[in-house]
Amino acid sequence: MDQNETLSGTNNAQGDQNNQSMESLLASESFGIDLPKAGEIRKGTIASISQNQILISIGAKSEGVVAGKELEQLTEEERSALQVGQELDVFVIIPEDNNGNVVLSLKRAFEQIAWENVEKMITDETVFDTKIIGFNKGGIIAAIGALRGFIPSSQISAARRAQSTGDKPEQRYQKMVGQPISVRIVEVDRERRRLILSERAASTESRSELKERVISELEEGKTYTGRVTSLADFGAFVNINGADGLVHLSEISWDHVTHPKEVLEVGQEVNVKVINIDREKRRIGLSIRALQDDPWRDRMEKFSVGQLVEGAITRLTKFGAFARLEGDIEGLIHISELSENRVEHPKEVLHEGDVKTLRIIRIDPDQHRIGLSLRKVDSAAFADKDFKMLTQGFDQPDEES
Repeated sequence: MDQNETLSGTNNAQGDQNNQSMESLLASESFGIDLPKAGEIRKGTIASISQNQILISIGAKSEGVVAGKELEQLTEEERSALQVGQELDVFVIIPEDNNGNVVLSLKRAFEQIAWENVEKMITDETVFDTKIIGFNKGGIIAAIGALRGFIPSSQISAARRAQSTGDKPEQRYQKMVGQPISVRIVEVDRERRRLILSERAASTESRSELKERVISELEEGKTYTGRVTSLADFGAFVNINGADGLVHLSEISWDHVTHPKEVLEVGQEVNVKVINIDREKRRIGLSIRALQDDPWRDRMEKFSVGQLVEGAITRLTKFGAFARLEGDIEGLIHISELSENRVEHPKEVLHEGDVKTLRIIRIDPDQHRIGLSLRKVDSAAFADKDFKMLTQGFDQPDEES
């Protein structure tokens, strides 16, 4: 090999090393960057403000931009309040567009944070001081942060209603616009952008003192009659003797309920059972379903531990398989109960749609769970029970004898 070839090989090796070093450096730099994701809320700092766009630093490889229709959605008041260097929350719409920019929205960040705030306020029963900004034929509208809340005419205080006269909404409510008002949130439905407020609920006497007294008088396990005061995604609030308790979504019914509005409405009278009282946090846990018959227990009366049953395989997971029994009861075959041999995944033994003979090995009525076994179907430990079940139908006395 001549000297030129040696130098060429050396240069190529150094070039490869340099390329590898540069790739490693780029990879390490990219790894350290917290890249934005669509739909997330991030903290940012305003880098510049112009007539056509706002640049915001969010710690990504390039600055995010608020422009076009996202900029047009801001009111003059909101735009004038923005300053270079100001830290604020932004909503990521597109992590990277065709020009390499992160597309952001301030309005959507304001709204999402506002929805989170009102959901917390309904839980804490917060009274909010605001002003009336409009009206429609059914009542008046008030601002709650970046959101607009509706106060039905039935939820306007008696004193304010006494000031309104006339048959048309303009005659009744126009003069109220701009007036201060104290309200309490009684219903939040973010999906439908529905925010219902009540002036009457906010103006009740010494709510804190009243709740303290009621909590001291309530007893866990007892049943009370109350009235639904507000609805939220996570449950319904029911007033008992002047204090609100929460019926969590899971405690409304034994049937699946996606939102309380499916079975309850504000003002409805209901019977509830007190299942928890947190006197330190002044919270009352209630249940409606605890006063109803558990349909699961009724359907389970025909089943017992050790019994052989037919089950249709509905789902396969890494930890086992689910099977549907008669009466739409679903049980779990743990992976350890599929075979006497080691099984890495249920798909080695079963397929969705298979109908198998299974043995019930566990029933947990409190958790609504049934444990099933495939490997114990022919177990000698259950031979006596199987024989009794098999001969049960032949032991009946003859009616004519």
